[in-house]
Amino acid sequence: MGNIVAVVGRPNVGKSTFFNRLTGSKDAIVDEQAGVTRDRHYGKVEWNGREFSVIDTGGYVTHSEDVFEEEIRKQVLLAIEEADVILFMVDVTCGITDLDEEVADILRRCGKKVFLVVNKVDNGERQYDAHIFHTFGLGDLFMISSISGSGTGDLLDAVVSALPRDARQEEEADIPRFAIVGRPNAGKSSLVNALLGEERNIVTPVAGTTRDANYTRYNRFQHDFYLIDTAGLRKKGKVTEDLEFYSVMRAIRAIENSDVCLLMIDATRGIEAQDVSIFQLIQRNRKGVVILVNKWDLVEKDNKTLSVFEKAVRERIAPFTDVPIIFTSAVTKQRLQKVLEEAMRVYHNRIRKIPTSKLNEVMLKFIEDTPPPSVKGKYIKIKYATQLPTMAPSFAFFCNHPQYLREAYKRYLENRLRETYDFSGVPIQIFFREK
Repeated sequence: MGNIVAVVGRPNVGKSTFFNRLTGSKDAIVDEQAGVTRDRHYGKVEWNGREFSVIDTGGYVTHSEDVFEEEIRKQVLLAIEEADVILFMVDVTCGITDLDEEVADILRRCGKKVFLVVNKVDNGERQYDAHIFHTFGLGDLFMISSISGSGTGDLLDAVVSALPRDARQEEEADIPRFAIVGRPNAGKSSLVNALLGEERNIVTPVAGTTRDANYTRYNRFQHDFYLIDTAGLRKKGKVTEDLEFYSVMRAIRAIENSDVCLLMIDATRGIEAQDVSIFQLIQRNRKGVVILVNKWDLVEKDNKTLSVFEKAVRERIAPFTDVPIIFTSAVTKQRLQKVLEEAMRVYHNRIRKIPTSKLNEVMLKFIEDTPPPSVKGKYIKIKYATQLPTMAPSFAFFCNHPQYLREAYKRYLENRLRETYDFSGVPIQIFFREK
């Protein structure tokens, strides 16, 4: 779980195209000008049954040309610190540039697994030209063309075999893991301190606590869970402009290793774009989520404040709005007990398994009441439903023409499922399959 592969290299070597090919997304704005990759480049890749995250550090260049070198150095150092495997991408059509030299120099000494990826190798002559990169002394070359995709399979095979095996299974698997995520300064540390209190003796630090998240076993008030706290981990003296990048990286790792995420929003600032993107990350990872609106004690209130704020949050996170929202204050310890109760409830919702007979009894009735609209004169008959054996709730509905079922009907079924069973805080997936 939570393996991170970072792609580094100077602008325009084709990192974004490569990233899109791996993650199957067209998120990046790819443009010929240097440094136009604006997207927060994060995606999930599954290969040979292993899942990992790929991060294109190019999306994090914040300044203009004059400090380009400095920026790229910082990205490389970040990747070294945060990733398990690093892909260093160069462009065969440019040969070796000073910037490539500098990156190679840092990577040679970093002690991490580095793969040298030569891009734009799409004919024999270029294969011949690629050998010049052996002078970096970074081991084998992987020659690829991210536009046509040639060579990416071999590269992914190598990457997957280099990823560290998951050490998680050795710990008790059945104890829930809650991660506290959110933007810097939303109050994550104070929440952890409020939860753990001064009685640190009931808190057993887990052996092998990784440097990127503090796992704490929390056991009291009839609760037993791991708290993954990513708050107090920024090393002093780190460059502040990397704060956003770091917080995104840390959040990704915490989210991937958790069952339920407590997403903390600062009540004094309202829900902002970065909160929404963390929320979407949680959803994309199919984890449970509880939204905590922290610092509620600092907000001027009248009898409508709460419902107005809650409505604003739900509008921003739509269409997945079946999520518990709790107004808290880590400082006055307001509703902390409620936070734990909701996190536990969401955890149980996420592992809920509905017996097939019950599911059909309920859902076929709803389907009968509102059958799927016919398409091109074809009537769609859904005959049978079952919950799939996945980590997070997903359901398959078997029918005669799965390709004609629309998103709207999927949403109808999801809403009926949510009304009947408690799936609050949990993303649901629905698949239509041919019987």
